[in-house]
Amino acid sequence: MRCTRRQFLRQTIGTASLLSVGVGKTIGAETKTTGTAAVAASDFLNSIGVCSSITGRGETLAGTMEALTYTGIRFIRCGLEDRISVDDMIELRKQTGARIAYGLLSGGTDLGRLIREARPLASAGALLAVEGNNEPNNWGITYQGEVGGRDKSWLPVARLQRDLYQAVKSDPVLRDCPVWNISESGAQTDNVGLQFLTIPDGAGTLMPDGTQYADFANCHNYITHPSWPGLHDNQTWRSASPGPDCPVDGLYGNYGRTWRNHFAGYSESELLTLPRVTTETGYPVGGPVTEDIQARLFVNLYLSQFKRRWSHTAIYLLRTRSNEPAHHIYAMYKMDYTPKQAAHYLHNLTTILADSGSVSEPGQLDYSIPNQPATVHDLLLQKSDGTFALVLWGERFAGGADKVTVNLGARCATVKVYDPTTDVSPTQSLSDVGSLSLTMTDHPVIIELAASGAQPVAQNHSRTERRY
Repeated sequence: MRCTRRQFLRQTIGTASLLSVGVGKTIGAETKTTGTAAVAASDFLNSIGVCSSITGRGETLAGTMEALTYTGIRFIRCGLEDRISVDDMIELRKQTGARIAYGLLSGGTDLGRLIREARPLASAGALLAVEGNNEPNNWGITYQGEVGGRDKSWLPVARLQRDLYQAVKSDPVLRDCPVWNISESGAQTDNVGLQFLTIPDGAGTLMPDGTQYADFANCHNYITHPSWPGLHDNQTWRSASPGPDCPVDGLYGNYGRTWRNHFAGYSESELLTLPRVTTETGYPVGGPVTEDIQARLFVNLYLSQFKRRWSHTAIYLLRTRSNEPAHHIYAMYKMDYTPKQAAHYLHNLTTILADSGSVSEPGQLDYSIPNQPATVHDLLLQKSDGTFALVLWGERFAGGADKVTVNLGARCATVKVYDPTTDVSPTQSLSDVGSLSLTMTDHPVIIELAASGAQPVAQNHSRTERRY
């Protein structure tokens, strides 16, 4: 983030692109007119991550594993400064299935240690990615005798990230492991080219053309910002935008035109498909944001990020850290591992969508949402047994509601509707239904239906309206 986390706490407490879509599908006062290809439910679930020290800063391995098992979180972002035993990270993988995004983190420069500890993680199937420095604008580095980052030259940061990439890709164990870029490349004081994954020809940067930094862009697009305080409609959707309309510290300000000194990076069209991850995001409790509102924001956040092509998203923070007790307003768990509402809603969402298999050829569903409001979004998932899960989420965080009709494209023998803010059991179980009327507010609804056994139906076959 652009300010230090301490500054961010002071400023916020006081105020307290698409994946698989059918042709012709737009958001706004239009209708989805053709079939939509599903995405594997496991792909979405694998995108769900969190920041945690696992066994550091007062956390315990048993507590962390219990929290991951309950919430369904599938990866942890951590690194050198957390001082976690490699054996503990491998045990976490064995017991929970979660993987590790392991990085240099704040001020870290020990590439030798990073590579040594990443190798056994990779061999155990526990390593998701290797990450560069955390926010060098807030935590500078000293690399090869040169001080860099913050308000000084970023050449040492660039050389370190270049060397990290080369070290990973030249290592026989790690060479296939993805490398995630530093966070806050938009804060460069001088144009070292960290707004690119590989510096293109003619970029005019201080580092040479062809310098390779990463396989994935990396942002800390917290869904609020000192320049955009409070609650807004489309809070999570807009924060996930890859374009200049993003009101927070997003992809465009770090990889399109850097926010600090406006160095040119990728074009808006290139940003749409740029491989990208988020290694920190969230919204602290305070002011209008209660624990319940935070929980609704978090489940929506994971959905908006995935729909807008962020392959992995880590929310800050799993559990309140003993050395940073003020950050309890970000966390899903209290210091004694008591789950907050965010943990409960995430548990419900991942339980409803639970699937560990793969889908080799995702199916299609010819559903439509006539006159789809700009604050209602949709994502079609499919489980490995063929079951479709059509997820809708409302983004009316400024208040109000949207009435929508979902035409399923066929008469379905059985349709179940789930609300993760209520329970893991269906709120409705319907028979012989071709469409649903829903009132959407500020959280997801999941419509579950079988992939086969449906018959074509006229699009006016509806059921009683239900408010969510």
